[in-house]
Amino acid sequence: MANKRSGGGLTRTQQAAKFLGVSVLSGAVLAGIALPAAGALGLAAKGTVEGFDEIPSNLKTPPLSQRTTILDSEGGAIATVYSRDRKVVPLEKISPYMQKAIVAIEDSRFYEHGAVDLKGVLRAINRNAQSGGVAQGASTLTQQYVKNVFVEEAGDDPEKVAQATQQTIGRKVRELKYAIQVEEELGKKKILENYLNITFFGQQAYGIEAASQRYFSKPAADLKLEEAAMMAGLVQSPSRYDPVNDVQEATKRRNIVLQRMADVKDVSQAEADRAMATPIKLKVKAPKNGCITAVDGAGFFCDYVRKTILSDPVFGKTSEERQKLWNLGGLTIRTTLDPRAQEAANEAAVAKIYEDDKVAASVVQVQPGSGKILSMGQSRPYGLDQKQHQTTLNLAVGSKMGGTTYGFQVGSTFKPITAAAALEKGLSPAQSFATPWKITLPMSSYNTCAGGPAGSGDWVLQNELESEAGSWDMTSALGKSINTYFAKLEQLTGLCETIEMAKKMGYERELGKKLKELPSITLGGQEATPLDMAAVYATFANRGEYCTPVAIESITTATGQKLKVPRSECSRAMSERTADLINQMLKGVVEDGTGTKAGLSDRDNAGKTGTTNDRKDAWFVGYTPNLSTAVWVGDDVGEKTSMYDITIGGEVYDKVCGGCLPGPIWKIAMTGALSASETPQFAPISVPRGEKPEDKEKGKPRQPGGDNKPGDGGRDDDDIFPGITLPPDLIGGGNGRGGNGGGR
Repeated sequence: MANKRSGGGLTRTQQAAKFLGVSVLSGAVLAGIALPAAGALGLAAKGTVEGFDEIPSNLKTPPLSQRTTILDSEGGAIATVYSRDRKVVPLEKISPYMQKAIVAIEDSRFYEHGAVDLKGVLRAINRNAQSGGVAQGASTLTQQYVKNVFVEEAGDDPEKVAQATQQTIGRKVRELKYAIQVEEELGKKKILENYLNITFFGQQAYGIEAASQRYFSKPAADLKLEEAAMMAGLVQSPSRYDPVNDVQEATKRRNIVLQRMADVKDVSQAEADRAMATPIKLKVKAPKNGCITAVDGAGFFCDYVRKTILSDPVFGKTSEERQKLWNLGGLTIRTTLDPRAQEAANEAAVAKIYEDDKVAASVVQVQPGSGKILSMGQSRPYGLDQKQHQTTLNLAVGSKMGGTTYGFQVGSTFKPITAAAALEKGLSPAQSFATPWKITLPMSSYNTCAGGPAGSGDWVLQNELESEAGSWDMTSALGKSINTYFAKLEQLTGLCETIEMAKKMGYERELGKKLKELPSITLGGQEATPLDMAAVYATFANRGEYCTPVAIESITTATGQKLKVPRSECSRAMSERTADLINQMLKGVVEDGTGTKAGLSDRDNAGKTGTTNDRKDAWFVGYTPNLSTAVWVGDDVGEKTSMYDITIGGEVYDKVCGGCLPGPIWKIAMTGALSASETPQFAPISVPRGEKPEDKEKGKPRQPGGDNKPGDGGRDDDDIFPGITLPPDLIGGGNGRGGNGGGR
């Protein structure tokens, strides 16, 4: 207690010591500034500062994190994303009141002193010594700017932020030295411009433009005197003087700024008084950040764009480089999203399935010939609130792009791929097989690409219905989705040829997994994603040429630089004739086959239904010459639900099939997306047909598709296989309900 005065303050001796300490510290700092290389090196030897011969480029043009705007193909905003909500503007687009207010309250002698205000330092030393603490700082606007640059670079890393703000002589000297060089390089106006663009104003707003929009819903150029004063007052403590949460504190601080502006003659006392008498009138614009704010249910597409930038090497060789580009922001990303198609896909996804149903729907559309992704719709809304049935799982894509681990089994939507492989090998659409509804085939009759047998056991499979026994050609087998036909067609075509065709058409498995060389692939027993399937079928629409899907048209940086973006790569997967034949045969699916509920009446269209074992997945994938759409319906959470005796969208289904639920969803999506488009037709071609047994009996060749040629008819070679019976679900088999991994 002997060292204390009766009032509890410091003794005169302690005050003197405190004053001396502060003076010595300040003197050391000033010496470090004023002395040439020897002085700097003297401090450097103590580990406080290193060489300062050149100013870092980031201080001239700081890499300020800004908003990134994602646009659709017509230039409409989809979403705004940012790690820092900021929009950099030049000084001439900032209200003169704002410029004067920030200088008056933060550094009123800004235009009179250099990087360091010696008068301010001495004044601060005196005030701090008298108060026994740190009552007043002496940082100039330039010093604050330098500090903010390093804080900005630290981002959200707590350790780096601590390093950028640590109260040490070394950091202070470094800050002061850089401040001197910044003054010499940039000049006062550029420093003020940079300062106003980098500073945090609270409410997630960085920089004066974002802050002006946040608090007053207007550009910074239009700020009035009282508004500018309030904004300038926020800088000292954005949380304490936040007008949204405490308008009284904000008003007090604003009035201090206004009085300071009057004191330094920036405004008259009368102007300041009128402004002080004006209540703070906010027009707060809530922050909108991230794909959760995307319009027309485009949150999943928005996230796909983000994932593209973070994963594609075109945006940086390493993940760190790509992450830095995304975090820096300031990008204007023009995407392939078609607003009409997206609205239609979103409407279709929720038209027949409720967001709280046990199952969900995914709708994705691709433009044939360009690979452009035009839409991504989903029945569950994009978001993080599971209680509201929201999800960020993008059912249209695989895990690398924010989706499911492997995708989904595709069922009979794979059969056209087998048909294409058969046609490419020289087989005719008239190729016919007569089969019972259930058959057994030896695995050894299928060869892998290495030339060996696909297995040693037997493959037992069946059609959807027991009544589906008889003779089928390729057209009728596609129309009725006959499993037994395609098992035998694959046998004749070759398992390896079928798999190679699938690869050429973009049918892929996720996580780098290769397609398994198993005969059941022809019935869709292996997984793919809705986006993959839309692109696969776009190959048929594009007359045999496959184009990789793309989501980004162009990217422009904040400085106007055009960035390189991924381009669709197109390659021929099959001949035009093969694609034309498939198109004509798949027209029959929607005209009088399993997809009649999906058929469009006003234009050429084609497609294929698909369901998997136990009806855990249901599909319809179809197209017109100018649009390909894939629709998947199934359980997206936990153990997959078998879609028997189930209520979906308020409607009861005894069993869900590709044509009865995904098909109508597809029709809604296609109708809306194509409502104002042209109606191109598929290339005309005659499809050879096989003879039916009854035609042979009557002696009349069956020619609904055109020209049967000698040798086009199929042969019934089922008798060459042993009649061994295994449990139907042993290898790709059913369960007595018609499930086969290749149902309708």
